[in-house]
Amino acid sequence: MDKPVCLIDTGSDGKLCVQQSALQILQKIQQPVVVVAVVGLYRTGKSYLMNRLAGHQTGFALGSTIESKTKGIWMWCVDHPTKAGTTLVLLDTEGLGDTDKGDSKHDTKIFSLAVLLSSTLVLNSRGTIDNRAIEELQYVTELTEYIKIKSPDEVVDDSEFVKFFPKFIWAVRDFTLQLNINGQDVTEDEYLEFALRLKLGNSSQVNKYNLPRECIRKYFPSRKCFTFPFPTHPDNVSYLETLDPAEISKKFFEVTDRFCQFIFDQSQVKNLKDGYTVTGRVLGHLAKMYADTISSGAVPCLENAVIAMSMIENEAALQEGLEVYQSGMEKLKDSFPLELNEITSEHQRFTLMATQTFMKRSFRDHDGKYLTSLEEAISRQFDEYLWENEKASEAKCESLMSVLSDPMTERINQGFYAKPGGYNLFCQDLKDIVNQYNTLACKEVKIAEVLEKFLQEKAAVTTAIQQADDKITEKERRICEERERAVLLEQANKAQEQKQHQLEVKMKTEQQNNEERVRQVTQRMEQEMSRQQQVTKYAMESKMREQAALMEKGFQAKANMMAWEIDELKRKNAGVEETMSRKYAQMISDQQRRNEQNMEVLRQQHTQQMQAINSRPRHQSQSSCSIQ
Repeated sequence: MDKPVCLIDTGSDGKLCVQQSALQILQKIQQPVVVVAVVGLYRTGKSYLMNRLAGHQTGFALGSTIESKTKGIWMWCVDHPTKAGTTLVLLDTEGLGDTDKGDSKHDTKIFSLAVLLSSTLVLNSRGTIDNRAIEELQYVTELTEYIKIKSPDEVVDDSEFVKFFPKFIWAVRDFTLQLNINGQDVTEDEYLEFALRLKLGNSSQVNKYNLPRECIRKYFPSRKCFTFPFPTHPDNVSYLETLDPAEISKKFFEVTDRFCQFIFDQSQVKNLKDGYTVTGRVLGHLAKMYADTISSGAVPCLENAVIAMSMIENEAALQEGLEVYQSGMEKLKDSFPLELNEITSEHQRFTLMATQTFMKRSFRDHDGKYLTSLEEAISRQFDEYLWENEKASEAKCESLMSVLSDPMTERINQGFYAKPGGYNLFCQDLKDIVNQYNTLACKEVKIAEVLEKFLQEKAAVTTAIQQADDKITEKERRICEERERAVLLEQANKAQEQKQHQLEVKMKTEQQNNEERVRQVTQRMEQEMSRQQQVTKYAMESKMREQAALMEKGFQAKANMMAWEIDELKRKNAGVEETMSRKYAQMISDQQRRNEQNMEVLRQQHTQQMQAINSRPRHQSQSSCSIQ
């Protein structure tokens, strides 16, 4: 994108609506996204920071009057400067506290959407982080009213939000104070933590003071602070984007560069609940889902969003997997007919590619519903490709046989064999045709069946020529007839054995494909378990740091409550891992069961064919007309 576009606008009815043009842009982004959203009071310079992150001086609108320029949420997608294969999505939100807004809850809705969509949330403010600045963040205290982890009627400890909320950066603009507390120099982060310290006591005044601070500490355990000095003379601030760099403070540039580099290095790819990586396409779905939910008056639910996204993505993953398989096999189809080993080998290769494609996009397919659908669709299509390959092979064999037998057919029509000794001449010509055919069609899957059909068609001609040959005695004629029947029977057996071989190859292929699917399902389970553990580890570590800080400051009761939350988190995580492991074990068991059922059907077919072959008599023909 060479410039920002509006992602979420406010309609004439005051409801939030996602812009279709922005969704079309996101739909094309298949890469993982790092989403950085900036929020804060209007006219505090949020857009300038976003433009710098985009690597541009201009882009997001910088207002030069008291009127807020940014309405809704604007989006700018650029290549991530340090993470290859990743897109940086910048979200510049409507300024909070604009007096022109009619909806008193509009700001909270915008703030909630920024939290829901971002992996890093930048809070932009001016002056200092004092009590007034923190009290203005009443949106933080209302977050749990606008965001739910599970369905609204299900009670969930709001401390779990730490697992899903973004990293938090407080950017303090026009900062003029010394970073010094009680005579000691402090870092920007220490300044932020000092501003967020709690007061001891249980009075209503203390509780009011502590509430926003507790919410920030609870919901955003990963916190960072940057203090920006005045960029230039106050008279020039309104024209910041057009100023000559020489007119801007070097200290301001230095902090801005540190701010940008921190975000480039430390901001993580956006993940959903369970650690699923968000792409631009998924982010677009989420934006529409959340905005529509909020506009309807309902509360966005992270669990419901994940379920809805899993259905959308799993269906799309199924189609993508099928397209990968079909695309490969359709190109292969241009080369039909092929040897059985070649087509089955390519079938296995494209099946593996299809499954990998499916696994890459799908998530939470714990019951294997969509993977099973992919497996069954590929199996049906493989049978169709096998049939088409057989038809192509049959046509090729029949064409070859026609070319080879045309001279003999011409001789038959001319009565060439209707003479004494003609039977032996006919048998020799027939033998030559069969030998040439077997040599030229040796790799065809229909070689035996087409030859059987040809010999059956020539049986009546063979008998007629034999009957017309006066040189053959009656005894010799009976022997020849018996031997010709044996030849036909033997060729029928060979055709049946070829079918048997094809069935055995298919059984082996299906078994190998099943083993590969089980391997990939097991690998997927390990990856999801690892992501789940990482999310929990991050939440646990943040809570333990917060607990230590509470104990150090004398908040023993709150520290004890945090200890309980840590134990609850451990217990719930163990339950999640157990459930996930059980579901995958059941999924693999179901996979094995389906495979065994399919193999049993193939084994029964194999047994029936073997019985048919073994029940047929075998003859050894030595006559001059033998073609074997």
